[in-house]
Amino acid sequence: MNNFETSIALFKEGKFAQALVEINEAIQTDGNNLEFYFFRARVFSRMGRFADSLEDFDRLSEQDPYNPTYISDRAVVLHLLKRNEEALAEFDRALNLEPKNPYRYSSRAYFKDRIGDHKGALEDYEKAIELDPDDAVAYNNKGLVEEKMGYIKRSKKSFEKSEELIGYKRPETPKASPETEPKARQELPEIEMEPMEESPKKVTLQSYIKTLKDVFTDEKTRKDFWNFLKSKIRSRKS
Repeated sequence: MNNFETSIALFKEGKFAQALVEINEAIQTDGNNLEFYFFRARVFSRMGRFADSLEDFDRLSEQDPYNPTYISDRAVVLHLLKRNEEALAEFDRALNLEPKNPYRYSSRAYFKDRIGDHKGALEDYEKAIELDPDDAVAYNNKGLVEEKMGYIKRSKKSFEKSEELIGYKRPETPKASPETEPKARQELPEIEMEPMEESPKKVTLQSYIKTLKDVFTDEKTRKDFWNFLKSKIRSRKS
């Protein structure tokens, strides 16, 4: 494997410091490859080096100012730096570039929920679901927001729809044990950047749109995407 591939492998193992060494080597070899800076920005973010991550995203924005993936991930870093007004502006910009992409609404919704704008989050989740009625994650997170707003009946319907979409069947017994609690009703522990592709490919607007199209139209790709999300979530506290 080359330095970039090695860095990706180490990143997936959670060995971020070693991944950084390898991606830095890759950048020294090819300092014009935007994909390398994109990946390093993610490594920095996972290491908690948000200022360094933002520096790389700033470089990417200068070179490719209309790439919604760069913009959205940069918004995540701005949020982690507690620069929420700037983060919101970037989430808005990414959405304006892809107004028919339900993921853009879900991303902004999740951010709004984290900063306490539950009404705005609910509106964005509803728009995401309008664009993709089969998005179990959006229904689940919509239910979590509705719970916070006191809309208990509405949240129950959202959770039930999420469970239906992932094939969960509620047990008939009146009381469910912790082991039989619905897997749909879960909460992301931290704000996430967009899922990475398994194989290193140059990130372009065209390739990103193709990936999104596959996620929302191809059953196998969608299943893989859902499995990725399940690996990143934890059960809600009882």
